[in-house]
Amino acid sequence: MTTFDDRENAFENKFARDEEFQFKVTARRNKLVGLWAAEKMGLTPEEADAYAKSVVQADFEEAGDEDVIRKLLGDITSAGVETDDAAIRAALDAKLVEARRQFIEEA
Repeated sequence: MTTFDDRENAFENKFARDEEFQFKVTARRNKLVGLWAAEKMGLTPEEADAYAKSVVQADFEEAGDEDVIRKLLGDITSAGVETDDAAIRAALDAKLVEARRQFIEEA
């Protein structure tokens, strides 16, 4: 039975590592897209950093990306910048690729 137990533990550990990696990548993506939005809104570097952190926090409101998209869309349009849902989704996709690349380069 030890072989099966070892194998089960290995799969559980891999699953935990994969989930942690995905969480970190998503948080990094949200920070990057927050910085992207802050630049569009013309925020100062200090304001941009604080705004990026608020975008990361917004992702904890509900499962999926809709909470982040809703926040970004509302904040950007409130700042008087023209944007739409598709532009924000495209930015999320681009920043996800960038976030993964950054983690891979750090390893």
